[in-house]
Amino acid sequence: MADFNQILNAGDVENGLINVVVEIPAGSNHKIEWDRKLGTMKLDRVEPIIFAKPTNYGFIPQTLDEDGDELDALIITDQPLSTGIFLQARIIGVMKFVDDGEVDDKVVVVPADDRNNSNAIQTLADLPPQLIKQIEFHFNHYKDLKKSGTTKVTHWGNIDEAKNVIRESQHRWQQQ
Repeated sequence: MADFNQILNAGDVENGLINVVVEIPAGSNHKIEWDRKLGTMKLDRVEPIIFAKPTNYGFIPQTLDEDGDELDALIITDQPLSTGIFLQARIIGVMKFVDDGEVDDKVVVVPADDRNNSNAIQTLADLPPQLIKQIEFHFNHYKDLKKSGTTKVTHWGNIDEAKNVIRESQHRWQQQ
């Protein structure tokens, strides 16, 4: 497997089109993570099935969030995506999130070319409200069996806020 941080960058952030690498398919309870030191995906743990991911989950190359990991992305698609692929994605917003006291934001994206829905999803407002509620519930509770109350969705931000989060994460990457 290639080192995604060596062959990809974050993409065209200013125009809202970024590169995203898939770690966890939607519906999976496997916590698969990119291991930057080894340059490969690894199974970190198996979560209880009730905490399966409501969306595909991945990261934006050449970024670092405040928690020290690549900046996370929630990838909205109709079908699960495979671990280890990358896609060009359109930014639609950001879920501002705190995990055990650390900022751990999630940029929300859709495939840049989604002919299945005629590229109808342009912003968070285009998502079904029930999906937003499910995502928020998942992230507010997925650690409840281990460390209840340690995760919190603080708010949902628009495209401009998401771009700012990405730019800050790119800056942290460049400083390392």
